[in-house]
This record gives sequence, C-alpha cells and structure tokens, in this order.
Amino acid sequence: MSCPFKPRWERRKDARPQELLDAALDLFVERGFAATRLDDVARAAGVSKGTLYLYFCSKEELFKAVVRESVVPHLGEAEGMLDHFTGDSAQLLRGLMTTWWDKIGNTKLSGLTKLMMAEAGNFPDLARFYQEEVIDRGEKLVTKMLERGIARGEIRPVDLEIAPRILIAPMLMMMLWKHSEGVCQIAPDQLGVYLEQFIDMALHGLLIKAPL
Repeated sequence: MSCPFKPRWERRKDARPQELLDAALDLFVERGFAATRLDDVARAAGVSKGTLYLYFCSKEELFKAVVRESVVPHLGEAEGMLDHFTGDSAQLLRGLMTTWWDKIGNTKLSGLTKLMMAEAGNFPDLARFYQEEVIDRGEKLVTKMLERGIARGEIRPVDLEIAPRILIAPMLMMMLWKHSEGVCQIAPDQLGVYLEQFIDMALHGLLIKAPL
C-alpha cells in the first residue's frame, strides 16, 4: 500500500516523526515485521495510533521510512567516501568494511537485514523495496570499488557480477549471527575478529600484490 499523500513528517520537521521511527526500528528488530503492530509502535513512541497515521498511512510505509532514514544515508556516506578516496585499494576495502560494521553491522540496524531475509517470502513488495534501496545499491558500491582497483592495477580481474556478492555474503552472515542465539553462532565478542580475518583473506585473494 502506498500513501495517496505526501507524509506529513516530510513536510514539517519536528521530534515526533523521529520518535515514531525510533520506536518502529526497535520493534521491527525485536519482533519482526509481521508481529509488529502499529498500536505498539504508537504506544512506544508515546502517541495515539491516530497521531501515527498523520505521518504514516500503513505499516509498510513506516518500515520504508525506517530504512530510508536509518540505513540509506549510510550508503550515501560510503558512496561519497569511495568517490573522494585517494588511497590504495587495500585501504579502501578495509575502510569501507570496517565503517559499515561500525555504523550498521554492529548496531540494531543489522536486525533489519535479518528481518528481510526471514520474512521476504511473505512480503514480496517490501523485499523488492529493500533489494532496490539497500542491496542493489550496496552491490553497486562494491562493484565500483573493484572496478577502481582493477583500473589502478591493484586488484586482479574478477567477475564483477559474482565477486561483489561473494564479498557481501560474509557481512550478511555477521548480521545474522549478531541477532541469532545458538544456531551456527559466533560469540558477539568474536565478530570483530571474524571481520579482521575476512578482510585479510579478501585482500590476499583480490590484490595483485598481497598486503604485508
């Protein structure tokens, strides 16, 4: 369902829409999309359900707003980092992945990825939205990083359709582990070690001259 009007929170900047987005993010991560009720979001934000509808006309639109306000800006920052980076490919890859982990992977935002992977089959429209707004954009970012490295003679030629997905897959698994208990889980305090090992192995597989 799409809103027939422009959401009020886009027209008038105040604290209430952000409170609703914060409450929605907490509940979506904790309960998933299907189990989260707008009544509960409104209650957590300290407003009535009617007030919530002044800003968001459906749970789907609320979820999209959460993603656009909390995840998408980080992708924009990463794209800006890549566009203006002057260092070598090893520094760039490490910088992008560690920044991603600090700002998304190691925060509650990573729970949105687990939510989508678990519930995509039941909510195809939301899955399509998340694919276009987040996953596709992330893959293009990694592809551009690899293209830059190949052009500079620092990264060996790789399949630019498959290689980005191979690099992204372990990062997705880290987010699943962070929000899982007892199933193929790495202890939370070991996720940083896992990330360092993954970056090291990725660089030795990609760079024409392996880093020292």
